[in-house]
Amino acid sequence: MQKLEREQSCINISLSGEVDKISATTVVWIEERTPNLDELNLEQINIDLDRGAIAVDGYSCTSQPNIFAVGDCTLRPHWTPVAIASGRAFADTEFGNQTCAVSYKNIPAVISTKPEAATIGLSETQAREKFGNAVRCYRKTFQPLFNLIGESKQEALLKLVIDQHSDRVLGAHMVGEYASEIIQMVAPAMKAGVTKKHFDQAIGIHPSLGEEFFTMR
Repeated sequence: MQKLEREQSCINISLSGEVDKISATTVVWIEERTPNLDELNLEQINIDLDRGAIAVDGYSCTSQPNIFAVGDCTLRPHWTPVAIASGRAFADTEFGNQTCAVSYKNIPAVISTKPEAATIGLSETQAREKFGNAVRCYRKTFQPLFNLIGESKQEALLKLVIDQHSDRVLGAHMVGEYASEIIQMVAPAMKAGVTKKHFDQAIGIHPSLGEEFFTMR
């Protein structure tokens, strides 16, 4: 991002990538922590780095076979549950005689704004880059019932990204109250290969936000 300029009711955002300019009504600025490795002198023991982080294999082993790294010092997603899962897998493999590797695919994430924005899997753009015209998206915007009886006019947004060839769910996304609670429950379903047909056949709880995932046609 190069600069922000306000123009009447929108904000123009100048970018340096393939898309040079977009407009929005709201900008969310998010900063992420980066590994602080400068004082560890890792080069003296020949620990390889990757883009400023410690390079590890699928079992958290560094370029030195007796040195391991987990958590934010690696390039894995910098989230507490990811670090916990990596640490447990390392302990099971090295001390529990249970070879264990963590899958970092389809990890749910949330932006803790109000309302929340939660996501899992591929975005529509990522899916189309990988699967092309086989991608179909289902999207629904609605006002939750508990907002209708109150003063809030806040709407919720739900979206499913589907591979039409296999009917497999590639991504699920939501903006709304309790989005993190709802989206993280999609994680085990996606790991099990859930399809759009499975969503269509499910019966939800009414009134709720999550039930709308089962009514998108």
